Amino acid sequence: MRFMMLCLLLHAAPVTPVAAASLPVSEPVAEPVSPETRARLLRREVAQVALAQVRAPDAAWQPAQRDCAGLIRYAFRTAYRRVASERLSTPLWKDTRGEPSDFADAETLLVRNFTALGRDTATREALRTGDVVAFRQEHDAGPVFHLMLVVRPEDRAHAPARVVYHPGEAGASVRTGVLESLATEAPLEWRPVPANAAFLGFFRFKEWMS
Repeated sequence: MRFMMLCLLLHAAPVTPVAAASLPVSEPVAEPVSPETRARLLRREVAQVALAQVRAPDAAWQPAQRDCAGLIRYAFRTAYRRVASERLSTPLWKDTRGEPSDFADAETLLVRNFTALGRDTATREALRTGDVVAFRQEHDAGPVFHLMLVVRPEDRAHAPARVVYHPGEAGASVRTGVLESLATEAPLEWRPVPANAAFLGFFRFKEWMS
């Protein structure tokens, strides 16, 4: 019930203004670009791909891969394919042993592929598109990791930061909502705040740390 309340809370926020006004469609990049330009284009593509899944999942995103970690893998891989396809000559992720891999589950993404940024309000306000909000929920069968992808317009005055995520259940839809609403209105176990023991923190892709 609490997870359903979270889904309703986040899914209620409109997505169109962020996607259309702040994240214009871009074409694949054919010419070499500077590292700063490439990073900006990659973030923009990650946002576009993630938000597109809210409206309807791409056919290229295999149903068996549709969960919270799968959304991140798909958004990043598609962004690299459009902007910097040469990076995909080797797998984008690291597995549990730290070896290159096309697959990494939610826990492995955090441990091997992303770097912890912090858990406080200042960190939350400094998040960028492609960063991740991570939770670890305890269940009788063992811990379950859950990831939400951050989408933040380049012009921060234009629209608030959002989270985009797949709830994990087969056949479920990708959802989105305002990050600030998640921090202030969601059930405590889903709030990205220090008082929530289930909140692991905010994370950034290691290759984007520079």
